[in-house]
Amino acid sequence: MSAARAIGLMLGLAADGVLGNPRHRPPVTAFRRLATLGSGAGQGGESAAALRAGGGVAVGMPGESTVTLAAGAEAVGAPAGELAASMSARAAVTGFGLAGAVVAVGLVAERAARDRPVVQAVVTAVTTWAVVGAAGLATQGTELARDLEEGRLEPARGTLSELDPRVADGLGMIALSRASVETLAENTSEVVVAPLLWGALAGVPGLLASRTISVLARGSAGHWLVARIDELVHLVPTRVAAALTVLAAPVVGGSAGGAWRAWRRDTIAHPSPNAGRVEAAFAGALEIRVGGRTVYPQGVVELPVLGVGRNPDAGHVTRAVELSRVVGWLAGATSVTVALLVGARRRRRRK
Repeated sequence: MSAARAIGLMLGLAADGVLGNPRHRPPVTAFRRLATLGSGAGQGGESAAALRAGGGVAVGMPGESTVTLAAGAEAVGAPAGELAASMSARAAVTGFGLAGAVVAVGLVAERAARDRPVVQAVVTAVTTWAVVGAAGLATQGTELARDLEEGRLEPARGTLSELDPRVADGLGMIALSRASVETLAENTSEVVVAPLLWGALAGVPGLLASRTISVLARGSAGHWLVARIDELVHLVPTRVAAALTVLAAPVVGGSAGGAWRAWRRDTIAHPSPNAGRVEAAFAGALEIRVGGRTVYPQGVVELPVLGVGRNPDAGHVTRAVELSRVVGWLAGATSVTVALLVGARRRRRRK
C-alpha cells in the first residue's frame, strides 16, 4: 500500500511536469471550477467584484492606512460589514459542503483500491496530477518575470491577480517584483508542498482535502472557522516548505544561511502562524527584502519586512521560479519518503 501510494505520488508529479500548463487539462479545470463554486466565487462574484472595484483602494498614497468597502457596498445596496460577513458566511457553508463531498469521494476511492496496488497507484497518480500546481506555477511565474523584464506592467498585474488575492492595480515595478516573489513562495507551499505532504500521509483524501481547503480559504476570506482550519492544514507544510527552501537555495545560487536566518528571525513578528515562513525563506535565499504594506480587497495590511538586502527586480522573480521548481522536486522526494515510512509503521503495528 505504501509503495503504491509513493509510486502514485511520483507519477502524478512527473505527469504535472511533462504535460505542462494545467490550465489546458480538463480534469484540472473541472476540479478548479468545482472548488471555485465552493469558495463562493460562483455565488457572490458580482458582489465581490463590486467590493473590489468600489473599495476606494489608493495604492501607494502617502498616509493611506485603510481601505473602505463603503463604495462597493453601496453598489450592491448593503452596508460594507454586513455584506462582507454575508458573503463570507455563504461561501463558508457552501465550501464546507463541497470539502466534505470531496473528502468522501477520496475516502471511497482509497478504500476501493486498498488491496489493489496497481489501482491505488493509478488513482493516486491521477489525483496528484489533478491537484498539484507546480507546472502552472512555473508557467505563470515565468510569464511574470518576462513581462517585468520587458516593462509590461499591465499583463504582469493580470498574471499576479490569477495567483494572489491582493489588489494589483497600480503596483509599480518594485512592488510587482516583491509581490511576485511572495506569491511564488506562498503558492509553492500551498499548491505543491502541502498537497504532496498530505497525500503521503493520508492518500487521495489528503490530496483532495488540502487543495479544497486552500481554495475555500481564499474565497471565504474573513471567515474565522475557515481561516483556523486552513492554518491547521498548513501548519506543518509551511515549515517543511521553508526547510526545503533552505536546502534548495544553493542549487539556484542562493544563500542557505540567509534563508535559514530570515525564516527563523523575521517571521517572529508576523501575525499569522504560517504566512511569511516560506516568503521569508525565499527572501533570505535570494538576499532581498519582501513584506510591508499590502492591499487586499478587504483592507490594507502592514506586514513585517522579511529578509535583508535590496528590493527585488525581474531577475529575482526568475530566480524565485527556479527556486520554486527545486523546492517542488525536493517536496516530491520528501513525500515519497514519508509515504514509505508511514506504510512501514503500519506494517509494524499489524505484526
